[in-house]
Amino acid sequence: MQKIAIIDDDPDILDASNLVLTSKGYEVIMASNPNDGYKIVKENNPDLIILDVMMNEPDDGFFLAQKLRKENINTPILMYTSVSKSIGMDFGINEMVPVNDFVEKPISPEQLIAKVEKLLRIKVEE
Repeated sequence: MQKIAIIDDDPDILDASNLVLTSKGYEVIMASNPNDGYKIVKENNPDLIILDVMMNEPDDGFFLAQKLRKENINTPILMYTSVSKSIGMDFGINEMVPVNDFVEKPISPEQLIAKVEKLLRIKVEE
């Protein structure tokens, strides 16, 4: 069973994502802040990380992604964001934003599953 870590400070997003992913047979581990998120990634070695951009601070997700990459954790990362809609900014993937894909919140269950399946194929191919 593939394991997915979800790190988001919004309990509704955590619950909804967990429900969708567990219904498709994935094991889900969750954290509601970057520190706990870092711990669950280090302790559980998930196959995919879903990470919110904004938690306690507006850039917590970016800093956590950078920290994981600096430690050579190459697990695919899907970043949840509502930032680009609210400030009209589009993020590109680069060393400052070392993630594999972005998705705007709210996300439909179908879109979430499609993104997850795509990113898990990356992990399998490595």
